[in-house]
Amino acid sequence: MGYIAIPLIFFALVILFSSFFTVKQQTAAIIERFGKFQSVRTSGLQMKLPIIDRIVSRVGLKIQQLDVIIETKTLDDVFVKLKVSVQYVVIKSKVYEAFYQLEYPHDQITSYVFDVVRAEVPKMKLDDVFVKKDDIAIAVKSELQEAMLDYGYDIIKTLVTDIDPDGQVKEAMNRINASEREKIAAQFEGDAARILIVEKAKAEAESKRLQGQGIADQRREIARGLEESVEVLNKVGINSQEASALIVVTQHYDTLQSIGEETNSNLILLPNSPQTGSDMLNNMVASFTASNMIGESMKKQKPKELDK
Repeated sequence: MGYIAIPLIFFALVILFSSFFTVKQQTAAIIERFGKFQSVRTSGLQMKLPIIDRIVSRVGLKIQQLDVIIETKTLDDVFVKLKVSVQYVVIKSKVYEAFYQLEYPHDQITSYVFDVVRAEVPKMKLDDVFVKKDDIAIAVKSELQEAMLDYGYDIIKTLVTDIDPDGQVKEAMNRINASEREKIAAQFEGDAARILIVEKAKAEAESKRLQGQGIADQRREIARGLEESVEVLNKVGINSQEASALIVVTQHYDTLQSIGEETNSNLILLPNSPQTGSDMLNNMVASFTASNMIGESMKKQKPKELDK
């Protein structure tokens, strides 16, 4: 009896321990009894009937991601590859539908993504595909959410993570971008050159104005100096005509001295006789006398015109 009891006890212990099982967090266990669905067990310590009940599958309840790559054509006849990432999860209350109604969920999701993307992208130009990628993702999610909800799947989010046009198209786009940037750079360079020319012209005009002002100031000071020189000469008994002749001769020789000091000057021939200073003075006096006579005659004519 003792030898028979030991196997029976061992068998009873095996049956007892096989009646208990654990389910991990974010996981659901599907129990069948004689091939028929019995129940869904969630995380924790669970119990089933030994031999009769069995665990046919464990379904993950974590968020999963499926990456789908689609090649399609845009409105402007450019072939482009899009990578769409679909984040989905099995609804905890619909584990039965997710396991029994849909055998290949990845293939089903991929088919819907292909259908939506190839319906939306051909309506857009290539540039709009980059700008409106969020609209494509929203359209994919809306279609998947409606279709997969009945199968026990909830679509958390869809993302267009990559847009890859044909290689030649990308090179052309880069050349267009480079040309546009070169055009902008040329415009800036032209503006800078124009501003430089304008500022240079302003600087030259200001320089000429200051130069003219300097010459005027110089002549004013020369005239004041000459006036003072005549006054000094008058004080020592030299009359105005003699003083003027002396100043003219002095200026004449100062001019000759300045020209002689300049080593790089060209050959210049000037009269240099003792009579030169006197001739210059006589010419100046005659010019001033003629100018005064013309002025007096004009003053005499103005009253006659008023009488008329």
